[in-house]
Amino acid sequence: MRNEQVFSVQGDAELIARAGHLFESAYTEFLCAARDLRTWSQPEARAAVLNRMRAADSPGFTSRKLLSPVALAEEEARAHLRLVRSKGALVRISDSPLPHETILIDRRVMILAGRETPTGREYTVTTSQVLVDGVHSLFQAIWDKSVDLDTYLRSDVPHLDADGRLILEALGSGLTDESAAKRLGVSLRTYRRRVAELMAKLEAGSRFQAGLRAGELGLPR
Repeated sequence: MRNEQVFSVQGDAELIARAGHLFESAYTEFLCAARDLRTWSQPEARAAVLNRMRAADSPGFTSRKLLSPVALAEEEARAHLRLVRSKGALVRISDSPLPHETILIDRRVMILAGRETPTGREYTVTTSQVLVDGVHSLFQAIWDKSVDLDTYLRSDVPHLDADGRLILEALGSGLTDESAAKRLGVSLRTYRRRVAELMAKLEAGSRFQAGLRAGELGLPR
C-alpha cells in the first residue's frame, strides 16, 4: 500500500494508519490551505499528526497556512493562529474559495480532505509528482494574492460610532455597569443593550473577548 501513488481512506484513524509514515520523514516545507480549522475532528488524530511533524520553529523549516476568513470567526481560532505564527509559521487569509483542507509536504506528498460523512471524512493521499506540482502551483498563485493575518484583521475593522467607542472605553476601564451608564448619561438597561450590540459587532462572545478583539483591530480601549 505504501507504494501507491494515489489512494483514499475513510476517517482520521485510517488516515493515520495508512499515511502517518508520510509525516515521519524530516522535511523542510509544510503547506496547508483550508477553509477553516475543523478538518482534524478527532483530538487523538490531530495529536498523532502533530507528534509526527517537525516543530514549526525548527531551523530550515517553512510552514505556510492559507485560510479563508471563516477561520477567523471565533476568538479561539484567532488565538490558535497567533500561536502558530509565534512559532514561525506564515499565515495568510484569502477571499478565494478554498477546499476543506489541502496539505503539501516538500512538494512530494499531498493530502486532500473531503466532506465530513457519517463514517468519517474521506481523504485522498498522493505522491504523484504531476498532481503535487499542479496543486502546489495553485497554492502559490492564491498565496501571492492573499494578505497576512495582521493586515487582514486591520482591514476588517467594523465601524464604531462615538457612543460605541465610549462604551468600549468603559468596558476597558473596569467600571461597573451602573457607573458606566451614569458616565454615558443613559439608563442601565440602555447601556447593557448597547454593550450587547457592540459585542455582536465585534463578533465577541464575552466582554473580555470584546476587549481582545478591539485590541487586535487597533481600536482604542
